[in-house]
Amino acid sequence: MAGHSKWANIKHKKARMDAKKGKIFTKIAKELTVAAKQGGGDPEANPRLKAAIQKAKDANMPNDNIERAIKKGTGEIEGVVYEEMTYEGYGPAGVAILLDVATDNRNRTAGEIRHLFSKHGGNLGESGCVAWMFDRKGYMTMKLSDDMDEEELMLMAIECGAEDVSIEEGTLEVVTEPDDLEEVKRQMEEQGLQFNVAEITMIPKNTVKVTDEGEAEKLLKLMEVLEDHDDVQNVYANFDIDDGLMEKIG
Repeated sequence: MAGHSKWANIKHKKARMDAKKGKIFTKIAKELTVAAKQGGGDPEANPRLKAAIQKAKDANMPNDNIERAIKKGTGEIEGVVYEEMTYEGYGPAGVAILLDVATDNRNRTAGEIRHLFSKHGGNLGESGCVAWMFDRKGYMTMKLSDDMDEEELMLMAIECGAEDVSIEEGTLEVVTEPDDLEEVKRQMEEQGLQFNVAEITMIPKNTVKVTDEGEAEKLLKLMEVLEDHDDVQNVYANFDIDDGLMEKIG
């Protein structure tokens, strides 16, 4: 999970910065609308919507904004119709990159994403070229305090239904089957734990070690500009960059 967790950590730090600018609200609103359109406006009967609402609350999104986005999805108020798709490609050093996209203009978005890949040393690929390298999973993390028993926590997670558990740099990482995420989270929270990340994500089966500083810089820049694109909801990649190199390039 090393490569996944490194990008996840960068992404969530960036999300906190974006929240200050309000940019993240736009993406969450889009996710709320799409989730409500697909599975209805009742979060108890729609796990995707429930997760989106939790993400909105974690970002301190106003309740009015949340309700409005859901109503656009259910058709109670008029809104833009979004089409969901997945884009796949390669970044510098042959790193596989997978994008979740929600757009109201497929042709415009495809052209813009292709341009970003080309400009930053990558290339947009055909459908299916990298998706097989990832597994869809539930993913949770929490920072550990000094008084927590690591072995006990890992055992608890497994007993609650986790598929995989690891501890890296003082952070507990829990992986579940997508449908089990909410239940595992509920059980662990009942035992007093609080997660700072709980989401459905794509975890790479294998990672690509990036050791060249120039390629690592270009790769992280590509990841950043893809994340920043208004139609891109999620970016996943299978890179692993050494901690020392990550610190060096900031």
